[in-house]
Amino acid sequence: MSDLVFVLCALTSLVVAVLLLRGYKRGRARLLLWSGLCFLFMFLSNAMLVVDVNTPPEVIDLSFWRSVPTLIGVGLLLFGLIWDVR
Repeated sequence: MSDLVFVLCALTSLVVAVLLLRGYKRGRARLLLWSGLCFLFMFLSNAMLVVDVNTPPEVIDLSFWRSVPTLIGVGLLLFGLIWDVR
C-alpha cells in the first residue's frame, strides 16, 4: 500500500511540474519557471524513493542520494523567490 502512495506522490509532482512549466511557456512568469523546476526535482526525489524502498538495502542504499534532488529543487525555488524579484 505504501508503494502506491509513493508512486502517486511521484506522479503528482510530475503533473504539477508539467503544468507549471507549460504555464511558464505561455505567460513567461519567472516564478512559474522556478516552481516548475522545483517540482521536477521533487519528482526525481520521489522516483528515487520508490526505487529505494523496493530494493533491498544490501543492493543499493539511496537514502543520501535521494535528498540531493530535493535540495537542488528547494535551492532553485529559493533563488527564484529571493534574487529574481523585479
